[in-house]
Amino acid sequence: MLAHITIQNFAIVKALELDFHKGMTTITGETGAGKSIAIDALGLCLGDRSDPSMVRPGEEKAEIVALFNLQNNPAARRWLEDNELVDGDECILRRIITKEGRSRAFINGSPVPASQQKSLGQHLINIHGQHAHQLLMRNDYQLTLLDQYSGHQNLLHTMRQRYQAWRAARNELKQLEKNKDAFEAQKQLLEYQVNELNELALGENEYPELEEEHRRLSNCGDIAICSQSVLQALTEDDNNNAMSLLQFAQHKLAELAAMDSRFSELTQMLDEAYIQVQETTHEISSYMDRLDMDPSRLSYLDERMATILRLSRKHQVAPDALFAAHQALVAELETFTSSDEKVEQLAADVDAKYQSCLLAAEKLSKSRKRYAKELDKLISSSMHELSMEHGKFHIALESSPDNNLSPLGVDSIELLVSTNPGQPMQALGKVASGGELSRISLAIQVITAQKVDTPSLIFDEVDVGISGPTAAIVGRLLRKLGESTQVMCVTHLPQVAGCGHQQMFVTKTSNKGNTTTNMVPLDVSSRVQELARLLGGSEITEHTLANARELLIAA
Repeated sequence: MLAHITIQNFAIVKALELDFHKGMTTITGETGAGKSIAIDALGLCLGDRSDPSMVRPGEEKAEIVALFNLQNNPAARRWLEDNELVDGDECILRRIITKEGRSRAFINGSPVPASQQKSLGQHLINIHGQHAHQLLMRNDYQLTLLDQYSGHQNLLHTMRQRYQAWRAARNELKQLEKNKDAFEAQKQLLEYQVNELNELALGENEYPELEEEHRRLSNCGDIAICSQSVLQALTEDDNNNAMSLLQFAQHKLAELAAMDSRFSELTQMLDEAYIQVQETTHEISSYMDRLDMDPSRLSYLDERMATILRLSRKHQVAPDALFAAHQALVAELETFTSSDEKVEQLAADVDAKYQSCLLAAEKLSKSRKRYAKELDKLISSSMHELSMEHGKFHIALESSPDNNLSPLGVDSIELLVSTNPGQPMQALGKVASGGELSRISLAIQVITAQKVDTPSLIFDEVDVGISGPTAAIVGRLLRKLGESTQVMCVTHLPQVAGCGHQQMFVTKTSNKGNTTTNMVPLDVSSRVQELARLLGGSEITEHTLANARELLIAA
C-alpha cells in the first residue's frame, strides 16, 4: 500500500509531505483547490508522461517520491526480484522533471526507464479516473474490465503466445508465397543449367586427361619420328649403337677386373647400365606398337574440349573447375526443391498453430462467459442499491473465430442495460442518462476493483453526477471496499467524504502573485467543519454541523 509521498515544486505545490493509512481516505476541498494534485504527482512515479509545464514556475526541477509497503503485495515483490530491484519490504519510486523537460526515474535508488515504473505501478495502485464512464463506452475497455474481474491472466498469456506464434508462421508463409514466382524462375534456370551439364557428364579429373590425350594425338607423327631415332641410336645403327658399344665396354672391363679386382665394382655398374638401356629400348618399342594415329579420335577430343571450354566460359569458371561448379548447382537445385517442401510444411504448421489459437480462444471465451454471468447479477444488484430499482445489466459476448481472432481471443463485447420496467436491453450509451451512466460506471468499478490484486485503489471524482441518498450508498460501498484494501477517494460529496476512515483537506492560497496548494489531514473536529461546509456551502450553521456529525456517526 501507499505509505508516504513527498512532492516538491510540482505545478502549484511548493512542498508537500503526506502519510497514508489503511482503509478509506477521502480528499476534499474547494473547487479549483487542486484536490487531484497528489494523484497527478503520484502518476509520474507510476510512469506517466512528464512535461516541463509540471515544474513550478521559477524552479529548476520538480521531484516526487512515493514510498510503498510491500508486506501484502507478493506480485510487486516478485516483479522487483525479477528485475533485481528488490530492497526489503519497502519500495521507493522517485521521479525528477527539469524545467527543460528532461526526466529521470528511479526504483529503490536505481535509475530506470519510466516504462519500468509504469510496469511496476500496475502491481501497486489502480487509478479510476473521473472519466471512467466515458472509457466505459469503448469495447476494448469493457473487455479489459471483464478480464480483470475474471483473473484469468494465464489464459490471456497463453492466448497471446499462441496468436503471436501463428502470426509469425503465417507471415513467413506469406513471404515465401510472395517470392514464389521469383523462386520458380530461378529454379527453372537452375534446372536448365544442371540438365545441360548433366548431358556433358564431365568427370572429376576428365579435362586434364583430355588435354594430355589431345596433346599426344596432335603430336603423334613427331612422337613416332623421335621414338624411332631413339631406337636407332640404342640398337638399330649397325656401326655405332649404344647396345653394341656397351657390350664392347663390358668385355674390356671384364679383362681389367681380371687383372685388378678394383675394377669389379665398375663392371657391376656397367652391367646395370646395359640392363637399363635394354628396358628403355623395350618400353619405346612397346609404345611404338600401341601408338594409334586415329584422326576420328582427335576430332572427338577437339569437339568435347570445345564444349567444355564453352560451358566453363558460360559459368565463368576455369575448365578444370567446371565439374565442381556442376556439383554446386546440383546442390543448389536440391535446396529449391526442398523449399517447395518447406512451403507445404509451413502451411501445415500455420494451420496447426491456428487450431491451437482457436483452442486457447475457446477456453478464454468459456471463462469470460462464466464471469460475465457473475458480473451480470452483481452489477444489476448494485444498480438496485444505487436508486435504479428496475435496472438490469448484461454483458453480451459473441465469439467469431473467422472474423475476430486477435491476441485477446475471438470475443466481441457489448454492455447492455435496461433502466426502466418493460424497456428492452440496449447498448449502455444509448439507454442510460448521464447520472445513470455515472452510477453504473461506479458500480462496475467498485465490483471489479474487488478482484484486482493491487493493494491500493484511487477513485478520482468518480461520483460526479450522483447526489442525495445514492451518494450515501456510494460512500458505504467505498468504505466496505476500504475494509479489505487501501482506498483513496477524491470527492465533492459530504455523504462520501463522511464514510472515510480518515479525511484530507486541500487548500489553495495566493501571496504576491504566487499560488500554493497544500493538503492536510483532518481531525474529528475539523472533519465536522469540512463536512458542514460541503453540506451547506459558505454558511455553516448548527443544523449543518449536526448533519455533519450524523454523517460521521453513520459511517
